[in-house]
Amino acid sequence: MLLRRLTLCSRSPLDFQRHVCRSLTRPLTQAPQGRAHGSSFAHRSELRQAKRIVVKLGSAVVTRGDECGLALGRLASIVEQVAMLQNQGREMMIVTSGAVAFGKQRLRHEILLSQSVRQALHSGHNQLKDMSLPVLEARACAAAGQSGLMALYEAMFTQYSTCTAQVLVTNLDFHDDEKRQNLNSTLQELLRMNIVPIINTNDAVVPPPEPNSDLQGVNVISIKDNDSLAARLAVEMKADLLIALSDVEGLYDSPPGTDDAKFIDIFYPGDQQSITYGTKSRVGIGGMEAKVKAALWALQGGTSVVIANGTHPKVTGHVITDIVEGKKVGTFFSEIKPAGPTVEQQTEMARNTGRTLASLHPDQRSEIICHLAELLTERKEEILAASKMDMDQAANAGHLPPAMLKRLSLSPAKLNSLAIGLRQIAVAAQDSVGRVLQRTRLAHNLELEQITVPIGVLLVIFEARPDCLPQVSALAIASGNALLLKGGKEAANTNRVLHQLTQEALSMHGVKEAVQLVSTREEVEDLCRLDKMIDLIIPRGSSQLVRDIQRAAKGIPVLGHSEGICHVYVDTEASVDKVIKIVRDSKCDYPAACNAMETLLIHRDILRTPLFDQIIDMLRTEKVKIHAGPRFASYLTFSPSEAKSLRTEYGDLECCMEVVDSMEEAVEHIHKYGSSHTDVIVTENEDTAEQFLQQLDSACVFWNASSRFADGYRFGLGAEVGISTARIHARGPVGLEGLLTTKWVLRGDGHIAADFSEQGTMKYLHENLPVTQTLAGQRDSN
Repeated sequence: MLLRRLTLCSRSPLDFQRHVCRSLTRPLTQAPQGRAHGSSFAHRSELRQAKRIVVKLGSAVVTRGDECGLALGRLASIVEQVAMLQNQGREMMIVTSGAVAFGKQRLRHEILLSQSVRQALHSGHNQLKDMSLPVLEARACAAAGQSGLMALYEAMFTQYSTCTAQVLVTNLDFHDDEKRQNLNSTLQELLRMNIVPIINTNDAVVPPPEPNSDLQGVNVISIKDNDSLAARLAVEMKADLLIALSDVEGLYDSPPGTDDAKFIDIFYPGDQQSITYGTKSRVGIGGMEAKVKAALWALQGGTSVVIANGTHPKVTGHVITDIVEGKKVGTFFSEIKPAGPTVEQQTEMARNTGRTLASLHPDQRSEIICHLAELLTERKEEILAASKMDMDQAANAGHLPPAMLKRLSLSPAKLNSLAIGLRQIAVAAQDSVGRVLQRTRLAHNLELEQITVPIGVLLVIFEARPDCLPQVSALAIASGNALLLKGGKEAANTNRVLHQLTQEALSMHGVKEAVQLVSTREEVEDLCRLDKMIDLIIPRGSSQLVRDIQRAAKGIPVLGHSEGICHVYVDTEASVDKVIKIVRDSKCDYPAACNAMETLLIHRDILRTPLFDQIIDMLRTEKVKIHAGPRFASYLTFSPSEAKSLRTEYGDLECCMEVVDSMEEAVEHIHKYGSSHTDVIVTENEDTAEQFLQQLDSACVFWNASSRFADGYRFGLGAEVGISTARIHARGPVGLEGLLTTKWVLRGDGHIAADFSEQGTMKYLHENLPVTQTLAGQRDSN
């Protein structure tokens, strides 16, 4: 019945002819530029350029868990991805397994049906006894299943207006020159007609493989499994990319599932000696060793290779397209080994050295930070020269807005300010790691302490703001955290010099590797997947960057603000001078900042008063474009353009103006449309101000002060790693304290066992002891 339904779904010959005609005239949209074949891609990001792609589907991918029949849902999602790439103008080929499994299912069904009929005839009734199935020969299963497998592919690809063609090959088709040329020309013609060739070994007639003859040299191959076939075919057809899908994430240095097994993101020729292979797949005749051997053979022939998981339910639906988009999926085989460490190696070095940094005496960490401050002034010419290179490159590119160019530039004054801030952090570092927050005597000679400790490994991602690098580095050093930095490419030269100075300062006490600068081609999304190595991500930049990081983070907490929709509420009892100064500074000082005012709330009684006119005149003088809220627009005959949304972060000389009836309504408006970042009230009524400060639930709430005060320097933190609108851990500008967590330390004499009975619990003293400001590793006399 299944085969009958599939046959009904397939095209008629006339449909096939129409499809071929359409294919020959269809323009290739979004097709990547071709490249000269002969060398594989060096980096994952280059996989986007792949035009001719071979997708190899292993037996474990195509076959169900019971090894009888096909995994139809999994196969359908793979077909959808292949069809999508084909319709983009790429040339797709599939090397598939599954004929044996499909045939085994079909033959078992036929045998059971035949046995039941014979039993019924002999016994005279339909009572069936236990029936045993004979062992099915693989070649017979392949012969019985191949037609059904192709019918299934044809039916699935038909749903995407994509035509397929079956090609069965054996060893002789590659060893005989004439047959190999015929195969090549056939496949070339199918690809030219926009048809997806589906290739499989002719398992019904193929002889057993010759021992030790597999992939011996460029022109010799034994097609003993589909890994070998896919590699041979990819090289023969000069494919840009071979995607080998299996039932594991990729290549590990030891069998997956073992305690010390480490995933290999990029595999280079010559690394084979570091691999310990496990058992072969539960189905099929290939294993990981065969896959690696085939992949290296294809790589030698100029085809890039990725081995990835095609069975995981959460990724199967996009694994192929993710690989082609250059995302970090599976193991990528590359011939070009980078000179420096991988980002995983950098993170591991940072973690190991960071533990040593945390164990240093506070004076030593302060000394490192002070030395870094000295280097910023002593080597300012070197820093400014690198900054000029970045500025010149940005000016020549011409794509950076003025606000970003301003952030990108460094000056002697900026460097002096940085040095002053770093020295403030050095002082704070004296009382950070190991500070006793709470001390309790639970019983005689049993004392419990809660002390501050580093979070672990921080990943800070920042845009074109090189001054962020020494600030964040100093905070990480002071808090004993390892640090991974990913800066914007616009400041690459400046970041490199500043990082070198940071590592020079860290070298004083042998912890140079605690701060790492990621300068590889790693995408931010790939960094966010290192959930087993990174403990906290801190984005520094636009709200769009923060949102992108929050979406990309895979199991890693993100400390940041989603948006900076800050409000200033002008009360009826506000001072005219204070209103003008605060509104001007909040909006006009630095409109691109996340703490700049985006919405100005005006009490209704202020409308048509001199104060209101002065506010409007000041905003016009400062060239601020006003967008009217719905209520404000209703009060005016001729109003400014109405705001499209009351939740807009303009980030420029624009703001929304809205009218409210009371302070309570202002609070309600901010709770509804704000982002819990920074909000301000301007009033001379202390009671009104206190209610506003108490009722409003934002990270920063100010009375008669500019919203621009929401800044680590202005808060006296020396510097900040960012501003957080989260509800846990840290809120507002996050300085040194926000980079610390705690642990509990229990000290006993070895004679007290835990007793949770009622009588045992009564014996505990639970005496709270005084806590003094102690240095790391020191305890007071109490």
